[in-house]
Amino acid sequence: MSRIVLAFALLTPHAVSSLPTGAAAAAPRQGVTRAVTGPGRAAEALGPPVPAPGGRRAARRKAPRVDAKRVTALLDRFLAGRPGPVTAMVKDLTTGRQYRYHRGERLITASTAKVQILAALLLRTAWKKLPAQVRRDADLMIRYSDNHAADRLWLRIGGAPGFTRAGRKLGLRHTAGVPGSCVDLYCWGITRTSAEDQVRLMRALVAERSALPAADREQVLRLMGGVIDGQNWGISTARCRGDRVALKNGWLKRVSTKRWAVVSAGLLRARGHDYAIAVLTEGSPEAGYGIATVEGVTTRIMRSFRKCRA
Repeated sequence: MSRIVLAFALLTPHAVSSLPTGAAAAAPRQGVTRAVTGPGRAAEALGPPVPAPGGRRAARRKAPRVDAKRVTALLDRFLAGRPGPVTAMVKDLTTGRQYRYHRGERLITASTAKVQILAALLLRTAWKKLPAQVRRDADLMIRYSDNHAADRLWLRIGGAPGFTRAGRKLGLRHTAGVPGSCVDLYCWGITRTSAEDQVRLMRALVAERSALPAADREQVLRLMGGVIDGQNWGISTARCRGDRVALKNGWLKRVSTKRWAVVSAGLLRARGHDYAIAVLTEGSPEAGYGIATVEGVTTRIMRSFRKCRA
């Protein structure tokens, strides 16, 4: 198998390479520390599910239909002239309402694959039984997007076969690990996936019936809710006041094309609803440009699901 040349933003606990939140901000050079904060943008742990008023059946009856044609037209206008493919999905896990955009696209995960790596780890060993250093690697991998920690856990889960098996247990249909190594990193970052699979993965973190035990799901959500400032962009742009967010973002630059893949996947919890969201993009000239694409897609879809109250 030929080696695939990729460039990842290498993150360590001592030299964190953060990405900008603004649409016009340019991506920082690799290895440059750049802390970015914004009011109300930090992710927070989701905690236990919040019951919908009147129960889930009542919520389903009251939920207005999502106008898919209108949302698609909005996205087509927004994305006209922006380079590269985009796929997205939002599902209200309380009412069952959902929207898909370019559902047939299969794009790379970048660092969002780290959530599945952690899930694979916990399907093998419960969090409370993991050695302290392994738990620290999990923290670094999710909250700081540390690639070296991800490499160590990739080996621990058995590489691509273990990654793929875990996905199948969690209901993923289009996501398979890539064997081998890519330059100095393992190939988890070029895993091809669908937006639908990423929503399935998010759903597995809050579903009453899940291959992951509740205590371990809580640990995953705790880490995704504690992503550091500067990496908490993406789907969090659609949060309303009082919402809780758990997310994992990814950004990857291919040496061969000099273009960026930028991805955001996670959960918004508010007023009795859990929204699972995934937006995947490729082909952006800069990371900041890709972030603007992800956030623009997210906000346009979420406006069709709910309106923020003043």
